[in-house]
Amino acid sequence: MDWQFTDDRPIWQQITEQLTMGILRGEYPPGERLPGVRELAAQAGVNPNTMQRAMAQLEADGLAAGSRTAGRTVTRDQAVIEAAARARAREAVVRCLRVLEELGYSGEKALVFVKEELDHA
Repeated sequence: MDWQFTDDRPIWQQITEQLTMGILRGEYPPGERLPGVRELAAQAGVNPNTMQRAMAQLEADGLAAGSRTAGRTVTRDQAVIEAAARARAREAVVRCLRVLEELGYSGEKALVFVKEELDHA
């Protein structure tokens, strides 16, 4: 994974988001064992405690499950993964609509823009 961090939010939140996107994109398939905290921390160049906090958040979000003997695995519950993907998609739409609204465009015009982009894709 290509770790990229910014200064606008805590690193553990950015790690959680990047791991979440890896799960949603299928880089970490359902039921697959996730790399260990120390391994991921070394890859990302962060403190293991920071990575542990991010992994704990993945568990709290239902995207990962921890076991003392097997480490953490990606949830097998496809409905949880799909719900997380839909939530991310909705967040992206809301951000897009907010920008268009700031530019003075209506929701109806936003749909026209989306259709035009789909036609060009």
